[in-house]
Amino acid sequence: MHSSSPREPVPAPHDLSKRARGQWGEDLAAAHYRRLGYDVLDRNWRSPSGELDLIVERDGIIVFSEVKARRSDRYGPAAAAVGPTKQRRIRQLAIEYLDAHRRPRGGVRFDVVAITGVRIQVIEAAF
Repeated sequence: MHSSSPREPVPAPHDLSKRARGQWGEDLAAAHYRRLGYDVLDRNWRSPSGELDLIVERDGIIVFSEVKARRSDRYGPAAAAVGPTKQRRIRQLAIEYLDAHRRPRGGVRFDVVAITGVRIQVIEAAF
């Protein structure tokens, strides 16, 4: 017998590829920060306001890192996707994260990790 219950929409293959690339980029960024001596505090932290990709800490400084991974720069550099509106949202989410967890001892920083192809570029204190 056929069920009439609604089903979740199945993402198109393009969406799955984009999601997989994003996850791969976040894995690469987390590994990069670990190599530099950072502790990964959280990944894909969510609140009703949105999501923070990667939160790391070293020497008491908490870094909120936005990760953008693209196959190529055909549509512009990956870092360009983190404009003023996205920056405001990340700052607000950082406040929510700090309220939910703890206040930093040594401050906060906002980085952008831009991955184009397999090349990683970390822009420290991007905004």
